[in-house]
Amino acid sequence: MKRVIATSALGLFAIGAQAQSSVTLYGVVDTGIGYLSSSAPTVGATSGGHSAVKMINGIWAGSRFGLKGSEDLGGGTAAIFTLEEGFNSATGAQSTSGLAFNRQAFVGLSNAAYGTFTAGRQYTAYYTLLSPYSPTTWLTGAYGAHPGDLDSLDTTYRVNNSLVYQSPSFRGLKVAGSYSVGGVAGSLDAGSTWSAAVQYLNGPFGIAAGFQRINNAANGGGAWSANSTTNPLPVSSINAGYQAAQAQQRIAVTGGYAFSKQWDVSFSYSNVQYIPGTQSGAGFTSEAVFNTAGAVLHFKPVPTLDLAAGYSYTRASEANGITSAASYNQFNLSQYYSLSKRTALYALEAYQRANGQTLAAGGGIINATASIGDGQNGTPSSSRSQVGVGVGIITKF
Repeated sequence: MKRVIATSALGLFAIGAQAQSSVTLYGVVDTGIGYLSSSAPTVGATSGGHSAVKMINGIWAGSRFGLKGSEDLGGGTAAIFTLEEGFNSATGAQSTSGLAFNRQAFVGLSNAAYGTFTAGRQYTAYYTLLSPYSPTTWLTGAYGAHPGDLDSLDTTYRVNNSLVYQSPSFRGLKVAGSYSVGGVAGSLDAGSTWSAAVQYLNGPFGIAAGFQRINNAANGGGAWSANSTTNPLPVSSINAGYQAAQAQQRIAVTGGYAFSKQWDVSFSYSNVQYIPGTQSGAGFTSEAVFNTAGAVLHFKPVPTLDLAAGYSYTRASEANGITSAASYNQFNLSQYYSLSKRTALYALEAYQRANGQTLAAGGGIINATASIGDGQNGTPSSSRSQVGVGVGIITKF
């Protein structure tokens, strides 16, 4: 249950004729047990993997607490802010070391007629408008994100120094744009991230499309420094050979249709491009492209139970000396049982099969290995296949 504190311009708890404000405290605690059939000792390892059973956290929804605030400025305009901290519910540690509000930290203005403008650490316009139909909605990011979250349809990308505008809905149509300042002396491009997206809703049908470009602060490629506004960039066995890109681009379309209150389907397609530069390394000299298509079927047989099944197929281009392009088939199932409005039990099952070859970190062509969703980015399989199973409990406040 969210805690709302009413305030006024006269101070906390003062109720008078002044414009009203509110601050909401909210959060999620999510902990469970997970099984993984094979975990490599390091990303790119082709042997030495063993199955593992371990405590998992934030699998269905990342464990977090946050504050949201709003102050009525008059004329339909409000000042708004969000501060959101992620944490590990198994250990109590910050989910991102050194960042007090690692998930979101922004302030802005909102008006029903003109839209919302915010500044700070936040999600891109690309993610915000495409996410309602992301595979992670019912399959989770850890198990159900497209391999390695290459296309940023999970909450992996939170961008520093970001300016975001989102329009109000006009007959179901909404547009948004974002630009994140890189802060590199002498360059507006280096280290910046920008995106644009459009969304259309019409009754049971919805569709969204977006573009996102992330520029390395090191203009010729190489390591992504603190000036790069995305923090950090996910690296997995899927893209380890391309992490020194000069830039990354994503084009995606997501959509869905509700057949009834019990059945709905969502779909997604993405094209992800890793663009090399002069410092990207000897093995990474030509653009690498990943195309992914997927769908999720969601079924709600009774009010307390949600069931979902999903499939995605990812295929890389033949580039950088690779003649047998990597591909990844991923299958997912999920079950979510509500004990109350705030608390639920869940179970997740996933299987991924990798084929072909990919580029290893630092160069060199190796066999592609499986890495389910984005929760196994640091513990991919040491073989072509990987199975993951998780059960947990989640409560919200």
